[in-house]
Parts: sequence; C-alpha cells; structure tokens
Amino acid sequence: MRHLLNTLYVQTQGSYLRLENDNVRVDVDGEFKTRLPLHHLDGIVVFGNVLLSPYLIQKLGRSHKPVTWLTEWGQFTARSETPVSGNVLLRVAQHACTCDAARTLAVARFIAAGKLQNQKTTLLRSAREAAGEDAPALRQAARDINAQIAVLPLAETVDEVRGIEGTAARSYFEVFSLMLRANRDFFWLGERTRRPARDPINAVLNYVYTLLAGECASACQAVGLDPQIGFLHALRPGRQSLALDLMEELRPVVADRAVVTLINRQQLTPRDFILHEGRTVTLTEDGRRTILKHLQERKGEEVYHPITGRKTPIGLIPHVQARLLAQHLRGDRPHYPPYLHR
Repeated sequence: MRHLLNTLYVQTQGSYLRLENDNVRVDVDGEFKTRLPLHHLDGIVVFGNVLLSPYLIQKLGRSHKPVTWLTEWGQFTARSETPVSGNVLLRVAQHACTCDAARTLAVARFIAAGKLQNQKTTLLRSAREAAGEDAPALRQAARDINAQIAVLPLAETVDEVRGIEGTAARSYFEVFSLMLRANRDFFWLGERTRRPARDPINAVLNYVYTLLAGECASACQAVGLDPQIGFLHALRPGRQSLALDLMEELRPVVADRAVVTLINRQQLTPRDFILHEGRTVTLTEDGRRTILKHLQERKGEEVYHPITGRKTPIGLIPHVQARLLAQHLRGDRPHYPPYLHR
C-alpha cells in the first residue's frame, strides 16, 4: 500500500531549491530557510519565481516525484513527466478502452455518477448545518441532482453524459453560496468563471481545483496510466483528461468542502484577495498559504472507503481510485467504482 507523503509547496518569491545529501534545501535570497528529507516528499509544487537546481530536478525525476510549476497566482504552467512506471500492457488496455465507444461511455457514466452523488452529499450535509430558508433550497438542489443521477443510465453517448453533468453542475453552483455562513456577500457566486477569475469565490475555487488536478495527475502516473487519455473529458493536445476525470468525483468532497470550511471559519476573509482593474481577482500570498496549510492537514484525515473497506487518508484517495480504474481496464473489475463520500 502506498504511504501518504508530503507535497512541498514553495511560494516565496526568490526561493532556490537544491539537492543536499538526499535532502531538499531551500534558500531565500541566499539565506538558508529549511531542509527536508527527499524520501518524505511526494512531489514539489512551486509558484512563480522559484528556482530548482538541475541536480534536484534530475533526482526528483529518477525518484518518480513530479515537479509542478504554477504562476505566482496559482495558474498551472508546466509539470515534469517522470519515467513511466507500471506495466505497459495497462496503457495498451487504456488506449483500447478509449477506442471502444461502449466502454468509454460506461466509464464516463460512473465518473459522472460519482461526482453527482458527492455533490448531493455535500449539499445535504450543508443543509443539516444551515438555518432559515437556506436548508430547503439546498435540499431542493440535492433532489434536482438526484434526478440527473437517475437519467445517467439512459445516456447513449458521452456528450449526453456531459450534458447531464452540466445540468447538475448548474443546480449545484446556483446554491453554492448558501453553504457559506460568513462574508456571504463578498463570496457570493454569480456564475463559474475560470481564467481569469472575476470574483473571489471563483479565484479560490480555481486555485484548489488546480492543486487537486495535480494530485490526480500524479496518481495516474504512479499507477502507470496515461494522464492525457480520459473518458469523460474530451481529448485535447496538452490536456490531462484522465486526471480531470479522476478529479471530478473528488471536487465536491475535497476541494469545495475545503473552500466552504475555510470561509465559514473565517480563516479566509476579504483581506486575502486582491481586486485588479479589469474585474479580475487573485489570492494574496497569505491567502494561498492558508489554503495550502488546510489542504495538507486534510490530506491526513482518514475516511472510510466503501470499496476497499478500509479507513484511508484523503490524500491517498486519488491513488486508490487510479488503481481501481486500472483494475477495470485490465478486466479485473466489471466496472469502474467511483469514490462515494459518506
């Protein structure tokens, strides 16, 4: 079983990372800051003007530990491709599955079903904690999503699955703001906007989704799957479609729940955002640090996985799901079982 390791996030501008006796040494402006054992790390994520020595990058590659480069504001830029692990026959099976319309449709249906079910669970949990008129609206959105789950088996093409998933997403995000109990006016979600974010709530959602996508891409690579060959997301040059597929069922319970918690605890406040001319919004360095600290702590929380029957750290759920998908593609499971949060 894979052990939960830490991801090193470096967002201090001017940092320099280098290899020192199998440790990662971090200097800022020529001054020593910290030293971390390499074998305790799962990967490194750097923001903006952060340098890594060539020896460190080579060592990370040989150790199957990816490096992800983001802009200072958290937008994905690049990711290192480590040597492919796992059996090459698994990738052959993955590619064969994507060439089979019926099998692709079946996997896409289960991925979408997992996402919609976890959206419903997230809304119902918030409804139990809500007061006044919010609770009925959240429960109604959960019922609307449940209706979309019911029609998923009737979808005859992947495009129809995407349409059902999109209808459920509209129901979900229309009431997303009702899950917030602090600074609701400031964090009100009018509509989902990706790049650039037009308001604070979209800025924070985009940020956590980028981090989660990186975790899912690492999980695909670790198992030996091709992160670019997906089932629900269309294939496009440069897009890690399978990583985005795996992320879908985890968005509500890992990313969205983290955002709601940080806002409701007022750990994330209007002071953590910068409003730019042209109606774009970014997170401050302190805001990004608050989110990273919360996500790192949450990774260690154990949840019951209904398929393995074990308590599993949340940080390992992407790896478990990648392995379950690999088992299905190899023919060891009749279908792909999505992660359903309780």
